[in-house]
Amino acid sequence: MLTTTKKLLMAAQAGGYAVGAFNVENMEMVQAVMEAAEELKAPVIMQTTPGTVRYAGLDYFYANVRAAAERASVPIVLHLDHGSSFELAMQAFRAGYTSIMIDGSRKSFEENVILSKAVADACHPAGIPVEAELGKVGGKEDDLSGGDDDPYTDPAHAEEFVKATGVDSLAVGIGTAHGIYKVKPVLDVERVSKIRELVSVPLVLHGTSGVPNEAVRECVKRGMCKVNYATDLRIAFSKGVKEVLKADPDIFDPKKYGAAGREEVKKYVMSKILVCGSNGKAAQGI
Repeated sequence: MLTTTKKLLMAAQAGGYAVGAFNVENMEMVQAVMEAAEELKAPVIMQTTPGTVRYAGLDYFYANVRAAAERASVPIVLHLDHGSSFELAMQAFRAGYTSIMIDGSRKSFEENVILSKAVADACHPAGIPVEAELGKVGGKEDDLSGGDDDPYTDPAHAEEFVKATGVDSLAVGIGTAHGIYKVKPVLDVERVSKIRELVSVPLVLHGTSGVPNEAVRECVKRGMCKVNYATDLRIAFSKGVKEVLKADPDIFDPKKYGAAGREEVKKYVMSKILVCGSNGKAAQGI
């Protein structure tokens, strides 16, 4: 059931829910996301950042996710998160990734348009959808640094950007940040509605780890169709591993603590699928 984000996100947009997108770092996290999606009958997106790709390689993650998808009865997408260059986007495309993000948000508007359009033009003939970003998600996670300048997406610019690039989904800045929040985030949810009025493609919420569930639900209600989680999955996996090692410091079988980490990630993913409202929606958009 390895598929693309195209139909899944359009179905989410029509149905008023969002598809959860979860960053995976190893085999256990891939298994956890698949198991959570299976239990809740939900479509799901697994994604890797450039830093994660450098750790093991596009082919390793493709093989893991493809194996999971072949065992699954729910639709699974393998997505490149925050693709940092045209070259990396094309490498992921050739490796078999079924959804590509190109992040030109640190560039000027004009440069972002040129880069995002180039990736979309390259991927679309093969039916692979492309996500782009306009406006900056702040904070730092992995090797992603969004910066603090001009974090919000201008609705009029979003409309112009989508028309000029032909991208299939758009990540927008509404006050979220990557990494761990030091204070409770305050999101400009009204901006989501304003962008939704002008932009027809599905909208994407980045930097959602640590955002209160009620705020995420409000964003979904106003038009967010894809919701990204990364940092909290890492925290969940590490929690499971640490608990096992604390209880038995002499344990040496990685399967023992790997399974504990996997279970914590599964519980977390299930909770966020329910927040997104995609439970029971596996059959939508196939």
